[in-house]
Amino acid sequence: MILSHAVRQVLHTALAAYHDQPRVAEHLRHQLRRLDEPLRVAIAGKVKAGKSTLLNALVGEAVAPTDAGECTKVVTWYRNGPAPRIVLYPKEGGPAALPVVRRDGALEIDLGGTPAERVDRLVVDWPAQSLRATTLIDTPGVASINDGVSKRTVRFLEPDDDTPTEADAVLYLMRHLHVADAEFLEAFRDQGVARATAVNTVAVISRADEIGAGRLDAMFAARAIATRYRSEPALRGLCQNVVAVAGLLAHTGRTLRQAEFVALAELARLPRAELDASLLSTDRFLRADSGQSRRELVRRFGLFGIRLATSLIRQGSTTPTAVADELVARSGLGELQRVLQVQFGERRDLLKARSALLALDRVVRSDGDARGLGREIERILAGAHEFAELRLLGALRSGLVELPGPVAEEAERLLGGTGNAPPARLGLPEDAPREDVHRAAFDALRRWQGQAENPMFGRRAADACRVVVRTCEGILAPS
Repeated sequence: MILSHAVRQVLHTALAAYHDQPRVAEHLRHQLRRLDEPLRVAIAGKVKAGKSTLLNALVGEAVAPTDAGECTKVVTWYRNGPAPRIVLYPKEGGPAALPVVRRDGALEIDLGGTPAERVDRLVVDWPAQSLRATTLIDTPGVASINDGVSKRTVRFLEPDDDTPTEADAVLYLMRHLHVADAEFLEAFRDQGVARATAVNTVAVISRADEIGAGRLDAMFAARAIATRYRSEPALRGLCQNVVAVAGLLAHTGRTLRQAEFVALAELARLPRAELDASLLSTDRFLRADSGQSRRELVRRFGLFGIRLATSLIRQGSTTPTAVADELVARSGLGELQRVLQVQFGERRDLLKARSALLALDRVVRSDGDARGLGREIERILAGAHEFAELRLLGALRSGLVELPGPVAEEAERLLGGTGNAPPARLGLPEDAPREDVHRAAFDALRRWQGQAENPMFGRRAADACRVVVRTCEGILAPS
């Protein structure tokens, strides 16, 4: 039985069993509706990690305020909608529509005097292609000086039994691997039934352009750090991948204005030594010309962005479009978007089913399984190979299951660690011919059948190999 169908069935069964509890029944109906909604991805991280800036880059418009106003202290949802709309949902009372105001191209959100601590969430509907498949959720900074602000994010991502998390996946932003980041990811890592995996979390080295004092090679250094972090024991079991992104550069590239290009072109015409000297610090750059134009360039590009843009113009990028495209390409945004598609988008149905089962499991456990649904949940979890793959992938990355290096690498790939489509699992090009996919899957099946019988492997390793065998059989089944 297809996993999503099995989950729908058990939710309908639960809805009938809890018909006498209106609150629980409505919660279950919500989980059914959620299965058909876009994937929900929360963006979390410490204060000033660049969450709102990266969200704007992903959307392609300045929809998330990036100042230190009250709205940055509230969990804010950004959904695709036919027209711009902002709704405030208070902790007590009914929802209230807020005015949609844009200033200098950026969306401004005014809570209308409602204190942030009294707001449950803001929901922003915005017509954007990028929001059709994914709803983005901006969260307040963790490890904030204001303990109440941090708790709103922790409560959203690690709620109590009555209110399971609303996010299907998480982007966790960090400027470098700090102990507070590892502690948060460790606390967020799922425990218990169906969880034990970090498959729904991707770490992002945000503000990557600031590494190496913002030199032109900063992104190369940031990508090298991201590569090293992927093998860090502290992170491998806590997140699916690590990506380096210069969020400010990506956002500015996607929203570059003609006037900004003209200002950058004027800077590019200055003697190179003079411009380089002024870009050693923000104070020097502004001291050379205290006008508003330079201040706005620093706010929009940062020193790294100004260095890169002027260098591109000198090298022959003579139009705003050419400069914008190159800024986005070098920002790392494309790699992040590919990771989101491969590791979240391709697993949408699985992540949605997982969220629904976790929510139902909380309901069932809260009343001691008085309605007898626990066994059905366990049957789905035990019988769905997709969950077995997730559990094994998490176990391999956290070190709970150990296989020899090359064997473990192939296992992770076959389990969907680098992509869910059959060619990606088999290490083939995306457009590999059907016969090549079949041949590679058959070879992998024979190889892993042999691994499962390897007398040098203990029981846990042998069980892991049998899971991979089942994966290979699944790849072959529709061929």
